[in-house]
Amino acid sequence: MVLHKILKILTLIIGVVALVMGIWLFASDNQSLVQPLMMLAYVVVAIVLVLVAAFVVKDLFSGNVKNTLISVGAFVLIVAIAYFISDGTATEMKNGEMLTANESQWIGAGLRTFYILAAIAVGAMIFSGIKKLIK
Repeated sequence: MVLHKILKILTLIIGVVALVMGIWLFASDNQSLVQPLMMLAYVVVAIVLVLVAAFVVKDLFSGNVKNTLISVGAFVLIVAIAYFISDGTATEMKNGEMLTANESQWIGAGLRTFYILAAIAVGAMIFSGIKKLIK
């Protein structure tokens, strides 16, 4: 409970600082304020990532570890399948740099992983809707 109050206060302080700096930036058109705002954004993202990781680990050990590991394993399996069905070809990009075959394969794997997970989500929604209609 104390941690929740501290986080609310910290969120309020960071929000007020960001709001004041944002209004100051737009009102004065002072470009030197962009860097501090970016640093504030990085700090907020870092805090959020640390807190999310901490709460995930806490909930992982307080919940059903077996189901969590099965879900993580299924996700890793989907990523592995997407990686192995993706082909990688070295490609020259518009700026003259080369995209390696491995990088190309990982990009394809990311896209295919997204498509597979989206298809599973849509299928689950359709199945759930049909199941509710039957009952």
